[in-house]
Amino acid sequence: MKTTAVKKDALKEEAIRLAKQAKAAARRLAPLSSEEKNRALRLMAEKLEAQSAFLVEENKKDLEGARHAGVSTALLDRIALNPSRVQAMAKGLRDIVALPDPVHEIVKMWRRPNGLQVGKMRIPLGVIGIIYEARPNVTADAAALCLKSGNAVILRGGSEAHSSNQAIGEILRQACAETRVPQNAVQIVQVKDHALVNELLQLEDYIDLIIPRGGEELIRAVVSHSRIPVIKHYKGVCHVYVDEGASLEMAERICMNAKVQRPSVCNAMETLLVHEAIAPKFLPAMITMFKAARVEIRGCQKTCALIPGITRATEADWTTEYLDLILSVRIVKDMDEAIDHIERYGSEHTETIVTSNYGKSREFIDRVNSSAVMVNASTRFNDGGELGLGAEIGISTSKIHAFGPMGLEELTTTKFVVLGDGQIRE
Repeated sequence: MKTTAVKKDALKEEAIRLAKQAKAAARRLAPLSSEEKNRALRLMAEKLEAQSAFLVEENKKDLEGARHAGVSTALLDRIALNPSRVQAMAKGLRDIVALPDPVHEIVKMWRRPNGLQVGKMRIPLGVIGIIYEARPNVTADAAALCLKSGNAVILRGGSEAHSSNQAIGEILRQACAETRVPQNAVQIVQVKDHALVNELLQLEDYIDLIIPRGGEELIRAVVSHSRIPVIKHYKGVCHVYVDEGASLEMAERICMNAKVQRPSVCNAMETLLVHEAIAPKFLPAMITMFKAARVEIRGCQKTCALIPGITRATEADWTTEYLDLILSVRIVKDMDEAIDHIERYGSEHTETIVTSNYGKSREFIDRVNSSAVMVNASTRFNDGGELGLGAEIGISTSKIHAFGPMGLEELTTTKFVVLGDGQIRE
């Protein structure tokens, strides 16, 4: 018992040390110019490239440990680094350099009757804690996005990529040390013990936001322990609704892309909803195409009656994020029923309507409250790069303070700026 208490105290002290250093660094980072931040990012990219061989060697330690632990081939691929992936990390940093800096931007200004000018200016959030799994490239991506938006960051990657994350983090910190960016603006948690994360999640006086990136289990665990606001993204149960009168050719292209192009990601379609008037013409050919692509279909009663041999969908299927070549299909009587289904079973991630009716497309946009609502386009476009943000820290399915892909602007908040010439309140 005594040993456990001593260990807990040591972990708490380490968490406080990291958080205090980050808060001090955030104060120094916030006023830096875009060029000063960009210089650090360019240097980070150069150093990653220069030490590519070292990073690959460190990554081999993680791969060896993961293989010994018996992890899946897919997870091994996410952990793995090679020279081309290191090059991609460096390119990602340079892409962020090219993005406009949102910090200190005046987003709105108005004049009051007494002559006061009132404005809103973008400012950094402060200190961001990011808890993530598997992919070492997240270390570089997240650090760069936080730095460019003026935020200090505490990064805690998964233990399966510990050596890789430590190596990348040290290179990033070396670059900071050679510029005006404070070195502690980028900190990598070195302790593997999960209990340290729980200690960090209590430090609301130092850390302003927590962003977990990983599976639903990780995110729910973070939310349940955190006293700090958390950006949530539990899962992506995304829908495509094919409306009466939709172009069948367009609907086929969109549905195939939304499900098959990359089924293991959060913006892949998990449920297809089809208007009953178009189902007999659309579904037989569509399902044949899906089966040719090795997609397993789980259908509602009407779908099973229309196309024999399909597995009957259960109630649980409608809320499941398969992340695989599995698709739920439901025939609905109209758009109202489609929207009711989305509201009941969806995760407020991404929804698409395929329609030739402008009025219905507008109504769908107005009524559906997901982070991205699309008309005649694949759900796969709900991505920071595809939507023109340049890069993203993740996709938020909680409405406060950001909703949808989180780019540089979403890593800032605003403060009021008031300009007067001697006004006093009467």
